[in-house]
Amino acid sequence: MGKLVVVGVDGSTMSLTAVEAAAAAAVRRGAELRVVHAEVPVKPRHSVPDPAARTLLQEAVACAREVEPGLVVTGAVVPGDVVHVLEAESRAADLIVVASRGMGGIVGLLLGSTPVSLAARSHCPVMTVREPHRESAGTGPVVLGVDGSPDSDKAVDVAFEEAARRRSGLVVVHAWQPDKDPPGTPPEAAEQLLAQATAGRADTYPDVTVRRELTDAPPREALLEASKGAQLLVVGARGRSGLAGLLLGSVSQAVMTHAHCPVITVRGTA
Repeated sequence: MGKLVVVGVDGSTMSLTAVEAAAAAAVRRGAELRVVHAEVPVKPRHSVPDPAARTLLQEAVACAREVEPGLVVTGAVVPGDVVHVLEAESRAADLIVVASRGMGGIVGLLLGSTPVSLAARSHCPVMTVREPHRESAGTGPVVLGVDGSPDSDKAVDVAFEEAARRRSGLVVVHAWQPDKDPPGTPPEAAEQLLAQATAGRADTYPDVTVRRELTDAPPREALLEASKGAQLLVVGARGRSGLAGLLLGSVSQAVMTHAHCPVITVRGTA
């Protein structure tokens, strides 16, 4: 099976920004791009696409081809709830891309909890995009947040792969919080965790320059600050302190909503 990037669209301006990001991601991977619009049928037995849905899909496909000429782009209007549609798409995809917020209202497909729910269920990494392209988008480093959790460990490989594709440096951030870590945890243990997170990758990614940053700021604030100069932020879906009843960790939700660059969220089982 060939490489595939899937982007969800809803006709909003931000979903076209997601299309641009998805097209660039597909080119970096040598992948095809599939543009998907999820449409909930008005009546269960009537799944004929609305003409307006076809129009917005065609506009999104044209946008992808314009920003990345030569990229193989296909499109589909798929009946069903957007989270379930994109979760199904993720089974064959290398990456799912969505805008962090969409149109709003009843017809808005990528609003509110949708990206969070998708990131918690997707079978591949999910990239959320909330801001148009900016100057640092192609020049800043890839930032990786680590905390020793299984999802964080999986995110390490994704971050190195992204840095290698983008020919950028990698900044690895760990927020050490004495009041929340196990009692008596010394800063040396936090430094060791930070070092171990990237151990053994130098041979695989010899061209990726790694900088490690240990901070005592809260994880949310540390990663949002680091995202200001980054071209990409990579995090695990749930950290060590995630509550069992939550679909996605609070830090992951925060950066998906507020980061200053695109965010890739990685599940340990994805």
